[in-house]
Amino acid sequence: MCRANDTAEDRPMQGSRILLIVGGGIAAFKIPELIRMIRRDGGSVVPVLTRAGAEFVTPLTLSALAEAPCHTELFDLTRESEMGHIQLSRAADLVVVAPATANLLGRMAAGMADDLATTLLLATDKPVLAAPAMNVRMWQHPATQRNIDTLENDGIRLIGPDEGDMACGEYGPGRMAEPEAILGAIRAALGRERPLRLPPEAVVSLPSRRLSGRHVIVTSGPTHEPIDPVRYIANRSSGAQGTAIAAALRDLGARVSFVTGPAEVPPPEGVEVIAVETARAMRDAVEAALPADAAVMAAAVADWHVANARAGKIKKDGSGRLPELQFAENPDILAWISQLGRDRPSLVVGFAAETDDVLENATRKRKRKGCDWIVANDVSPATGIMGGTENAVTLISEAGAESWPRLSKQEVALRLAERIAGALDHAQDGMPEERI
Repeated sequence: MCRANDTAEDRPMQGSRILLIVGGGIAAFKIPELIRMIRRDGGSVVPVLTRAGAEFVTPLTLSALAEAPCHTELFDLTRESEMGHIQLSRAADLVVVAPATANLLGRMAAGMADDLATTLLLATDKPVLAAPAMNVRMWQHPATQRNIDTLENDGIRLIGPDEGDMACGEYGPGRMAEPEAILGAIRAALGRERPLRLPPEAVVSLPSRRLSGRHVIVTSGPTHEPIDPVRYIANRSSGAQGTAIAAALRDLGARVSFVTGPAEVPPPEGVEVIAVETARAMRDAVEAALPADAAVMAAAVADWHVANARAGKIKKDGSGRLPELQFAENPDILAWISQLGRDRPSLVVGFAAETDDVLENATRKRKRKGCDWIVANDVSPATGIMGGTENAVTLISEAGAESWPRLSKQEVALRLAERIAGALDHAQDGMPEERI
């Protein structure tokens, strides 16, 4: 699995040991790919297959892909003479349960130890990450939600479930998160995000599902304002930060409407994607997505569009005369949504990409636009932030300003998503805005 030219960034989980418990659900068919991805990342996998899981994937498949024995039975006399289930539960760096069925989650919450999987989970002293997967009605059932609350209170970390079509023909939340998302959650739980550039104290733990039942609109990417059919006005935004924010909010349980311009990075899985090109189209898409509990306006929206954009390609005619472009202001989406009446989201977060006097300019922008928070950053060319993998932001609100260290954009997104969850919790309880 290791390639000669691999670097630490190519294999960010090098040396990590994952104990992977596979539950009994149709989503188990995704587990072989997850094992491949973990091993490509440098991690090792010890698979544990429940009896129900064996109805969907075989021990031989998991063992071959992991290049390690696939454990299925608690009472293996050779291993149990050495208390093998205790050793197995504690030799890993992280225990992952995927798919985590309603039955398996219920037994975990009850502290049962009636097979190898639940015995390992009860005996482990290592962090546990679960990827729920079940029918939408089962996920929404009060018993399942009580079990989820219990597990989260016990420190179990969750990734997903996603919303979408079910194997049973229904639609809604309950689909197991995609292997890429689970891999990202594993990296986060281990503090092994890609690229691995953070000191240990900067790592934020994997979030819980604090935003379940909430709807958040996120705008992202640049807008393209046509000059003619082949030319347009744009900026250097890659859309990476907005995409990371949408993914972090999704992982907290929010329903995310992701309104994105023509970004360089693909949209995250498990969110509603509304692709637009111009600022005017973005504004219309945001309006159509309302109402929402929060809006995160991370897109780098062009301030102007070409009012006299041509229907055909502009060509040089040899006269030396330059085409005359007439500019008109684009709608100010942040100011518009901040000043809505009854339909205004409880929390509106804007972004301020500045090249000088960052704090002063961003503070003025927050007051001028009327938004609750501004996430400000310095996008001067020397910083490498616009289009890069890292960000250094200052979160500004009425309560003050808080500067964060330079972090990966995924870490910035996780921190911001947690702050949003806290602010919405306070708003629901009728308390003042959470101080930053």
